Amino acid sequence: MSAPPQQELSAHLLDLARSRRLPFLDDLRELVSIDSGSYDAAGVNRVADWVQRRLRRTGFHVERVTFPTSQGHAVGDALVARKRGTLRASEGGRRILLAGHMDTVFDHGTAAARPFSLDGAIARGPGVSDDKGGLLAGITASEILDELGITAYDELILLATPDEEIGSPASRTLIERTADGVHYGLGLECARENGDLVIGRKGVADFRITVRGRAAHAGIEPERGANAALAAAHLIVDLQALNGRWDDVTVNVGTVRAGTRPNIVCPDAELRLEVRAATTADVQRVRRAIERAAHQPAVTGTTITVEQLDLCPPMEVTSRSRHMLDLARQAARPLGVTLGAVSTGGVGDANLIAGTGVPTLDGLGPVGGSDHTPEEWLDTTTVPHRIAVLAALVTALGSTETTGT
Repeated sequence: MSAPPQQELSAHLLDLARSRRLPFLDDLRELVSIDSGSYDAAGVNRVADWVQRRLRRTGFHVERVTFPTSQGHAVGDALVARKRGTLRASEGGRRILLAGHMDTVFDHGTAAARPFSLDGAIARGPGVSDDKGGLLAGITASEILDELGITAYDELILLATPDEEIGSPASRTLIERTADGVHYGLGLECARENGDLVIGRKGVADFRITVRGRAAHAGIEPERGANAALAAAHLIVDLQALNGRWDDVTVNVGTVRAGTRPNIVCPDAELRLEVRAATTADVQRVRRAIERAAHQPAVTGTTITVEQLDLCPPMEVTSRSRHMLDLARQAARPLGVTLGAVSTGGVGDANLIAGTGVPTLDGLGPVGGSDHTPEEWLDTTTVPHRIAVLAALVTALGSTETTGT
């Protein structure tokens, strides 16, 4: 069916979301009690079992994807859940992707050592905000839409990944494949501490820089050597000086390895470098600057090579993502919620979705904070309103064209 008028829809959505607050907390307690660190495949799969049952109950067709062990590490399964709507793409129906993750950064045993708790309205526990609260909000929003019979979209897809906290090495191809042909991407990470959504995320490029010199006896004939450590030291200064050259760009030499013994002129050095930038164009600018610096080693007889190891694309702020933010604000206004938006240096699966060209908003879960720490928290008073906003936004996007580029 089509959605009722906005005010009436908002009231229905909020009433239903409020009625589910206590069941939401029971569900959250159950999910947080499951250890699901990124390399705890069995734990992640217990979460996947739970999520799969719930989604099937709501009418989703769920595909479960298992990944091979890589570099000695196994990760859990991913879920791709699909539900067809009643408005075909040829009629203006849109395909909407909701994305959350089932893994946490915490070791096995953390759930028992620091179990789910409620201190007034503040919930605590491993993964309560990142991302079990957000993932559960997406599931609950889809259930509310189902209860109201709102199906005016082409397809609703919910993607739950097992390895976001380690950069999604196993699930990246699946994420990008699932995003292919999607009109809108909605990230289920929790909102910022002040309630802001995330409209932009920096991309991350990792580089390995190898410096080759020439060994020599440091006491007898040092002049025959070419000190790779010294060349690397000069290069580090040049690379760190790139900070501040472009807005929203950071360059960090994170690791340095050089030499074997103090009485040998160092023949080899290796640097690991991370670049974060808000646009793909800036990532490319920094790479060119790194290569220029490498082509001019400060020590005669040394050579430097640059290798880009990985790139997580930026989730760029575009006119289409701003249009989505406008729709989110319009959906939130009748619910008494004022939405801000922020760009952040952190990365997530939303980067990979946006990297395929899909306009994307993130931070659509409830309000939380202190992620990756023992103080991680979720404000449960925000749960009903944020679920209602998410459901209202899905409704608005279901038959809305993107605008701009």
